[in-house]
Amino acid sequence: MLLGVAVVGEDVGAGGGYLVYIGTYTGAKSKGIYLSRLDPASGTLAKPALAAEAVNPTFLALHPNGGVLYAANEIGNFGGKKAGAVGAFRIDRASGALALLNQAASVGAGPCHVVVDATGKTVLVANYGGGSVAALPIRADGSLGEATAFVQHQGSSVDPRRQEGPHAHCVNLDAANRFAFVTDLGLDKVLIYRLDPAQGALAANDPPSASVKPGAGPRHLAFHPAGRFAYVINEMGSTLTAFAYDAARGALRELETVSTLPTGFTGGNSTAEVVAHPSGKFLYGSNRGHNSIAVYAIDAAQGKLTLVEHQSTRGRTPRNFAIDPTGRWLLAANQDTDNIVLFRIDAQSGRLAATEQVIEVGAPVCIQFLAAR
Repeated sequence: MLLGVAVVGEDVGAGGGYLVYIGTYTGAKSKGIYLSRLDPASGTLAKPALAAEAVNPTFLALHPNGGVLYAANEIGNFGGKKAGAVGAFRIDRASGALALLNQAASVGAGPCHVVVDATGKTVLVANYGGGSVAALPIRADGSLGEATAFVQHQGSSVDPRRQEGPHAHCVNLDAANRFAFVTDLGLDKVLIYRLDPAQGALAANDPPSASVKPGAGPRHLAFHPAGRFAYVINEMGSTLTAFAYDAARGALRELETVSTLPTGFTGGNSTAEVVAHPSGKFLYGSNRGHNSIAVYAIDAAQGKLTLVEHQSTRGRTPRNFAIDPTGRWLLAANQDTDNIVLFRIDAQSGRLAATEQVIEVGAPVCIQFLAAR
């Protein structure tokens, strides 16, 4: 159940810069979606305030017009069925306050990732628990209708504990808004669909998928800003797979797979997020266990990766991180230490330098930036 109560404090209620929305797992230290504000000139973060009460509003996505925020609602039951939900919230661009419009069933169990297509007509949601993907239509006021498409993945992979069945973990769109890519940890595949956003329809592409190494467990995918390459971070294998992207066919071709960990590291680890820098020069991936951001330089011609550094996130379990639209700052969300740490990005090398800016948010899971008005 989403409650949609806006309680934005004075610290984040006025001024320019970027609104920073934070999705969380709710509990003793979190009640829903939080709001901070980043001043990109000075690199200061405002003390966060509760923007909307909600239950486990984990991953967030913004409408292209900046007027609505969508949240994957990780609950076990919605409408009397074993499914999660997606919530739609109207945004006050001046204050950042959120007002609940409605929520709709994600159809499958355990929704963990959402994206809005470039036309603003469809929300796509990946259901980890159910191993499926659904398309939800966006109404004129930004609220959500019932699913117009639902695809149940089938199969398994080599790890009997983690890959006994499908586990869709992320859904992303190419720059042309023609194809949807769903990383499935349980299948060791990236499933590829043709998207019709006007109809909210998904159809299997030809080719229908791309594979990673058995047992790698693909989690998230990021496209290079130029659109010629895509990068998949593999949760179970602690690796990154670089792909060449054929935009005409919606096809991925593996270029290489590299480790996200330093040589000699022997502790337990799983990866989480992958983000390409707006300049296209660098790629970043998070390690949970090693508790670091791995930084790579991207070869502009070939798309391959060269390790630059591993930077501690100054906390535990960096579930997610995000780079602000200016490309100057990276915010790392440490889920198990309930904080978000601001890093400065060196424009020449891509290296990260921790700042004194640290904000406290209970179990942060996702960060989204929106220009304030």
